[in-house]
Amino acid sequence: MVSVTRTVFGELPSGGGTVEKFQLRSDQLSVDIISWGCTITALQVKDRQGKASDVVLGFAELEGYLQKQPYFGAVVGRVANRIAKGRFTIGGKEYHLPVNREPNSLHGGFTGFDKVLWTPQVLTDGVQFFRVSPDGEEGYPGELKVWVTYTLDGGELVINYRAQASQTTPVNLTNHSYFNLAGQGSPNIYDHEVTIAADAYLPVDETLIPTGVIAPVEGTAFDLRKPVELGKHLQDYHIHGFDHNFCLKESKEKKFCARVRHAASGRILEVHTTQPGVQFYTGNFLDGTLKGKNGAVYPKHSGLCLETQNWPDAVNQPQFPPALLKPGEEYNHTTWFKFSVA
Repeated sequence: MVSVTRTVFGELPSGGGTVEKFQLRSDQLSVDIISWGCTITALQVKDRQGKASDVVLGFAELEGYLQKQPYFGAVVGRVANRIAKGRFTIGGKEYHLPVNREPNSLHGGFTGFDKVLWTPQVLTDGVQFFRVSPDGEEGYPGELKVWVTYTLDGGELVINYRAQASQTTPVNLTNHSYFNLAGQGSPNIYDHEVTIAADAYLPVDETLIPTGVIAPVEGTAFDLRKPVELGKHLQDYHIHGFDHNFCLKESKEKKFCARVRHAASGRILEVHTTQPGVQFYTGNFLDGTLKGKNGAVYPKHSGLCLETQNWPDAVNQPQFPPALLKPGEEYNHTTWFKFSVA
């Protein structure tokens, strides 16, 4: 059984509207999602002793989400990840996007899907959010209707993304939750054991745009096909963290993507998706300046993201999976986050 409760989370400044919070509860999980950016603000998961902890980074109050912050828990779009120099061409016409992370456009621009109020509808086992992104919003062509649906099934949180466009436009939607299975506010993720089911990854240039090469993971720091303990792995390979796309099997079928295990608590997160890629990000830009829930600070490497999505800059790289949604088609992707204990 899943219960869904609806409360007020806060008021947007200057009459911008009411942000609501939806709590989805099963016997194994409790998830809080707000209508601002379809943002997951809390996710309570039990450890092997049966004690629940909140395993996502974020804020207790709306004000936290309105300040400059690194997309904690939000749905990002119209195009997640980076578009090189904020430019792309469709049908011979060049489009220019806001360059909000020099020299590229990141996560939809200055006012992406994470910074808008969505219209909610309560379901028996979850909540669906809807919005219309107008033609020209943040430089993107065509009107885009978007539905994001969160449902709970026992220990599994399911996120479905659907979109329909009035003109051909790039679309790439994901959720940007930062996980720490030891509990948010724990100092780092070095004791997390990570597996990613990818034979290839995308090397990037100094601005984090893929070079176009699809590189095998074999014999590199990016070979995560067998479990690695994150802290030791970063040390062994002398790397500062991950912020890379891992190439999954290109099929629209549900497939295994990643597994994260925290030995001390026994918590396990398994991710399945219909998407062709996952951006594995280890919170490299966190710097301890943000005050989170229960007074927690979030230093570098205090959370990890598994952003299931299309490959970065795919709209400019024809050898990557197709990034364009045409009128009459439907964008439809699902990601499953399954929590368990061992």
